[in-house]
Amino acid sequence: MAADDAEAAIASALADRGEANVMLATGNSQLAFLAELVRRPVDWSRVVVFHMDEYLGMGADHAASFGRYIRERVADVVHPKATHYVDGGNPGGGEAECSRYAALLAEHPVDLCCLGIGENGHLAFNDPPVADFDDPLDVKVVELDEACRRQQVGEGHFATVADVPTHAITVTIPALLRARRVLAIVPEVRKAEAVRQALVGPVGTACPATALRSCGHARLLLDAGSASRLVG
Repeated sequence: MAADDAEAAIASALADRGEANVMLATGNSQLAFLAELVRRPVDWSRVVVFHMDEYLGMGADHAASFGRYIRERVADVVHPKATHYVDGGNPGGGEAECSRYAALLAEHPVDLCCLGIGENGHLAFNDPPVADFDDPLDVKVVELDEACRRQQVGEGHFATVADVPTHAITVTIPALLRARRVLAIVPEVRKAEAVRQALVGPVGTACPATALRSCGHARLLLDAGSASRLVG
């Protein structure tokens, strides 16, 4: 269903403008969705791909790099018109990379943003301590909270929490939700409490995903596991 929605949103942008700008999340929860999406008959030669975060200081070939994730699962499979990666190793530093990537986003208004929800309720790397629903920036450097770093270990990307970088570059919440269409694709039972908080908890940065409730062009897609705390 997520791939159906994403394919339709891309087709709509291609029909309207002849090009589609798509931002994709990474992580284990997106694997099945992306595997299905790249099998769809999308004219990828007219699609520009972005992703939404990267560890600060991480090279593009590191096993845990989100740029590598997108390259291997999307770019090298369907060969989009262009793929713009967040460069965690920008020699100019994190602030220079934030400026560079924000300028690219300004040049390519996003038609479709496919995101997930973290176990701590984060959107991209906007963890509760650094999330800002009215963020003046489109891309920023953030410090990752403990729950977020534990999730990266739990997903098998790092051996220990100490191995997880402490800082990252992320697209901010206003920039994510500015896309013409937002799909929140959130499978797996480990996300059940975050989903419950996102839908019925107080709106605020304690659960950044509550921002989705003010986004009328967003759709949340769950499976039985992630929806399990919404019943009974």
